[in-house]
Amino acid sequence: MSSTLTENVRKTVLENGLTVLTKEVHTAPVVTVQVWYQVGSRNEEPGVNGITHQLEHMMFKGTLNRPIQFGRLFSALGSDSNAFTSYDQTAYYGTVERNKLKALLVLEADRMQNSQIEPEQLASEKRVVISELQGYENSPEYRLNRAVMQAVFPNHAYGLPVGGTKADVEKFEVEQVQKYYRNFYTPDNAVLVIVGDFQTANTLETIKEVFGKLAKRVRSEELGETRLIASVQELGVRSEELGVRSKNTFTPSTSLSTPIVLREPGAGGLLQVVYPLPDANQPDVPALDVMDYIFTEGRNSRLHQALVESGLANEVTASVTSLRESGWYEVLVTAGSKQDLKKIDSVLSSAIANVAEKGVTSEEVERAKTQLTADVILSNRDITSQAMRLGNDQTTAGDYRYTDRYLAAVRLVNPTDIVAVINKYLTKEARTVGFFEPTQKQITEVGDKPDSAHTTENFSPVAPVLFSEVMKYLPPVDLATDALLAVVGKGSRREDIAQILPQQFKFTNGLRILLLRDHSTPTVTLSGHIQAGTEFDPDNQAGLAAFVAETLLHGTNSKDVLTIAKVLAERGASLDFQSYREGVHIEGDSLAEDLPILLEILADVVKNCTFPIKELELHRQQTLTDLQHELDEPSEVARRIFVQSIYPKKHPLHTFPTEESLQQIQRQDVIDFKAKHYRPDTTVLALVGDFDLDKVRSLIKNEFGNWEVSGQAPRLKYPPVSMPEKIVSVNPVLPGKTQAVTYMGCTGINRYDPRFHAALVLNQILGGDTLSSRLGAEVRDRQGLSYGIYSYFQAGKNAGTFVIEMQTSPEDSTKAIASTRQILQQIHQQGVTALEVETAKRTLISNYNVSLANPEELTDRILMNEVYELDKVELHSVTDKIQKVTLDQVNQAARELLHPDQIVVVTAGPSVSPEKSIR
Repeated sequence: MSSTLTENVRKTVLENGLTVLTKEVHTAPVVTVQVWYQVGSRNEEPGVNGITHQLEHMMFKGTLNRPIQFGRLFSALGSDSNAFTSYDQTAYYGTVERNKLKALLVLEADRMQNSQIEPEQLASEKRVVISELQGYENSPEYRLNRAVMQAVFPNHAYGLPVGGTKADVEKFEVEQVQKYYRNFYTPDNAVLVIVGDFQTANTLETIKEVFGKLAKRVRSEELGETRLIASVQELGVRSEELGVRSKNTFTPSTSLSTPIVLREPGAGGLLQVVYPLPDANQPDVPALDVMDYIFTEGRNSRLHQALVESGLANEVTASVTSLRESGWYEVLVTAGSKQDLKKIDSVLSSAIANVAEKGVTSEEVERAKTQLTADVILSNRDITSQAMRLGNDQTTAGDYRYTDRYLAAVRLVNPTDIVAVINKYLTKEARTVGFFEPTQKQITEVGDKPDSAHTTENFSPVAPVLFSEVMKYLPPVDLATDALLAVVGKGSRREDIAQILPQQFKFTNGLRILLLRDHSTPTVTLSGHIQAGTEFDPDNQAGLAAFVAETLLHGTNSKDVLTIAKVLAERGASLDFQSYREGVHIEGDSLAEDLPILLEILADVVKNCTFPIKELELHRQQTLTDLQHELDEPSEVARRIFVQSIYPKKHPLHTFPTEESLQQIQRQDVIDFKAKHYRPDTTVLALVGDFDLDKVRSLIKNEFGNWEVSGQAPRLKYPPVSMPEKIVSVNPVLPGKTQAVTYMGCTGINRYDPRFHAALVLNQILGGDTLSSRLGAEVRDRQGLSYGIYSYFQAGKNAGTFVIEMQTSPEDSTKAIASTRQILQQIHQQGVTALEVETAKRTLISNYNVSLANPEELTDRILMNEVYELDKVELHSVTDKIQKVTLDQVNQAARELLHPDQIVVVTAGPSVSPEKSIR
């Protein structure tokens, strides 16, 4: 399987230096277009830290040819588009229906050389970037990591935060960013990756036509070993000069004799240990990755056994980072409640030293290699991920075939190699240690503050961008592509697969299964639903449903928790249960040949789980620690209070877990809840993948056919929920936070509401996209008040909520909320335009079609259609239903569902001064 990652890839270099990687994948009528620039935070130094990230934001602001927010153009194309900045590269990506390939190429070529960087736009987007950075600052993990990495790499840009610092971002000038853009955004410094349903020869001709005319970078000498550097002096005074930054040579720091200690507001203790490693192309990297899996992947891993099973830690995670110039191994430990960080560090060091001294078993190595290889295969099932891997390999390692070479090397790793890399890199002298020791944390000012005299300021939104303007700048869509590919396309097409309805079966015990064959990769995706969600939590035992779901895998009549984990790990398979308000969601995947094992484990745990008392108590302590961390996150605090302000007491959705409710849960309660709610007649399983229908049906019948049911399934009747009579504002304050998170909204609709599809269109226009929607265009793009703002209707079997979420600086919260309310008022009273409706419909339909190309999303859609008991053709008829939505229906939905003067507004985070707080 691994050879297929690059089997079809063709590399072409244009005369202007643009590297083009193309890979035909004819499993769905979609294509992804990605442009990777070989510039990242690696090219920065203190004083201009974050300029790469700032430029990435500016690349959406429009070009000389198209002076319009590019997010609007991508949305109008129905492209699932975004961008990111990393250490070694900046990438822009979009996935669309195949006939829009050329349109995406035209847009990317335009902003490669014609982007506009204007003073007003830069000022606005600097506020957005600072909001993003301050959002990271809310996380103790981020703050600890920043301090440790600066100590590990004191003389290299890998020690700088990728996103930058507030102090540096505030100082960026237009000329600086323009020069940086001209220096790095050139075809000879870029890699164009296209994966999907296209014909290579025709597409290469189009690429030459669109990109071939772009000029390469003007340089006074061959680059050779020198590198372009973003120095303060260069960007301040010179325009496009090559230079080598003397401060950017890689010399790992010597180990600090004492840990870095942060004592700041927070929820729990953290330990971070970082060891410098070699760059991605060094031969030790595969062995280091296998070592990491042995240390931290799963219940049987060495560090999980030493730290989590002992109760010292709530969680231990680790990762090997392999970059262009060096790398590092990072271990992050979330301390258990009231556990000493020095003791945890001592146990961690002893566990690593023990492996170095006594070695690892062949069984451990083979299991880790299987897990690692399966993870690579399972993470490359959709075309966007495949293109991401090619782009990352080319820009980080200089070779798009890197992963193939890497997997071949992984297969050769043996126990001796593991000991060798531990002794070579994980030495006491090499490590840098950081402690996060939380100071007293207390949430204050929590409570309803209804007040009819709410703040109203004159932040009148500008008129919405005319959609005729969007159409004017949108490149034409290639209508001939579909006809051509219908004739010459080849392979197993998921578009054909998706047009076939899944096979439905119902067993005598009520279990429903849906099966859809897809031979495009040798994998299987499993999705399931059991009607045993948090809505069934007793009032005094909130958290019980989650407790049951999360401990199902902790032991059965025939297997203990470690045996279950081992059986899955030996095959690189995964199985997980998560409780939500209306059910428990099952997620699983495996290589096709291992599906029988996955189904056997699933059936065993839902029928025969035993809930050992030791495992339950360990899980309780982990859940209590998790709760402490959740209540230190502004988004979680805002969400809780918002939901509890919408739903009255005694409503099934009002209750959230607390320390008291979790302590109330006894083993018998867990056993009783499982027996009552985990039933075949409330369970649905959906599988999409490479299997034989009859064999899988027989397998499922053998495993689940004897799952017995008695009596009627428990039912809930939700009481009606009234709208707030006026604006209700709540302002919980969390010490130590720099960004506020606001949830605002009201009661919503259910999935069966006749206005459901009109509401989808309405929401797309209002806040479905943080760049192209009304809210995004005004609050984020024009005013620069929020890093992210979006809205959605949460519609399930029962009435959900309508929510707008945003992240803002505390000084901008009032203004952002007022602007949002006025946009709601504007749409509620005046409605939207016909062009907005048509564009939103096109976007929704295209996004839906693109989503069906991802096996995980396809499986989930098949599953939830059955859970909601929708017509079996819903999988394909939903686009027709969206297409039939009219302007009148959308405007009627706006009048009936948007209530700007009857909403709950919860802003959680830093303290807001009284004169600025919402009353």
